[in-house]
Amino acid sequence: QVQLVESGGGLGQPGGSLRLSCAASGSISDINRMAWYRQAPGKERELVAMITRGGSSNYADSVKGRFTISRDFAWTTVYLQMNSLKPEETAVYYCNIDALLLGGLRYKDYWGQGTQVTVSS
Repeated sequence: QVQLVESGGGLGQPGGSLRLSCAASGSISDINRMAWYRQAPGKERELVAMITRGGSSNYADSVKGRFTISRDFAWTTVYLQMNSLKPEETAVYYCNIDALLLGGLRYKDYWGQGTQVTVSS
């Protein structure tokens, strides 16, 4: 029904940058918002950044000023530009959308498989 394909993870240097992408496809009628979450080993999943259809964005306090969430014009792909990376940001990063499927009655959350980001020298 919904496919979320994440890419761009991997090894980043402390102080360096990585850019994540997430492409949404499938029987989607509308997407209300797109977001990135992360989960570090032994920790709960946390919201990193979110962007709405209207273009408003929100960030976790820990990433403000360093990470930027953006989307493509077609509103099918969301990006996360991560700058000044820190070792403690090593985690699996998940794409999340709040979407309405074709023929659906309400918006629901959908998740990608996750992409590993490791920040290490």
